[in-house]
Amino acid sequence: MSALPKSVVKPFGTEIRDMVDQIDVNEVELDGWVTKNGQTIERVLKLPGDASTRRYYRIWTKDKSYVMMKMENFAEQGHQLPFLVLQKHLMMNGIDVPSILDVDPQKGIILLEDLGDITLLRLLQEVSTPEVERDLYEQIIDSLVDLQLQASPREGSPDLDAFKLRFDHEKLMWEMNFTIEHFYKTYLAREIKDRDMKILVGRLSEFCQTLADEPVVFTHRDFHSRNIMATPISAEENRLVMIDFQDGRMGPAQYDLASLLKDSYYQLEDQQVRLLVDYYIVRRESLSGTKIDRDHFWKMFDMMSVQRNFKAIGSFASFLNRRGNPGYLKYIGNTFENIRRTLLKYPEYSDLREVLFHYYYF
Repeated sequence: MSALPKSVVKPFGTEIRDMVDQIDVNEVELDGWVTKNGQTIERVLKLPGDASTRRYYRIWTKDKSYVMMKMENFAEQGHQLPFLVLQKHLMMNGIDVPSILDVDPQKGIILLEDLGDITLLRLLQEVSTPEVERDLYEQIIDSLVDLQLQASPREGSPDLDAFKLRFDHEKLMWEMNFTIEHFYKTYLAREIKDRDMKILVGRLSEFCQTLADEPVVFTHRDFHSRNIMATPISAEENRLVMIDFQDGRMGPAQYDLASLLKDSYYQLEDQQVRLLVDYYIVRRESLSGTKIDRDHFWKMFDMMSVQRNFKAIGSFASFLNRRGNPGYLKYIGNTFENIRRTLLKYPEYSDLREVLFHYYYF
């Protein structure tokens, strides 16, 4: 793990804590505080946040920059905070995650290495051909297979809380009901007929039970193009780093793969998805020595895609309903299109598709 330069450990750490006190009192005056009080810190910039309540700041010293994650006091959890526990677990198992440089539970801060501002999503805007796009995704899939094989429980693994949590029927179905409540009932203000609700809940429950019966691996849980940082190593190579992994738990192998390839933020062509799922299967078989039933894997991938996309729609609507944040509503159309295209492959689920889209479009 990286460490702060010895020459600045004490003043830098002290200044960060003093700066956090200023943030808690009056964030608006932060630039003035740095100008007046900064000895090691030369500049601070608040960064755009994610969908959580965490705040992020980039801090510059003379020679380097860092990223500070600010949250509520977590002294009660201390170093057992899930983010800290899982960062250590993933790093020790060879998964590329951000290095942690300093922690202060009382003040609610975690100081991280600065990975830059380029996410996989942003990097994808610059791809020139399907082959370049596929090469990027293959690199990510390599990391995903490593995550599943190296970070899942095995003999000698630590007794992590994340290993005791799983995407069982109750958890998966809770997410489906969350979307029905926040998207259909609250955001769209739909009154769903009893007959249609029975189809909706019944089919989704069937999907969730089938998925819950699958073998499990360790899952990132939110594995998509905005949660992978691309830090340039050279003009042609990027370091691809997983972030936002603190909610990891056990789930089907298709869970993170569906999140990645049926992303709400970036649309892959169906042919590209087929090639990348096949790449995953070959990679997983090669490293695990275990043969995968392709037909079964594909059906579970499709069912998982529907569940993940439907859950994402509920999250996007809830950001508006609960926080007044409409910024994610623009992704709902893409996400519903993912669901529509997936369900069209299965005539036996036409009743679910009809109900979903009837109450979305009318």
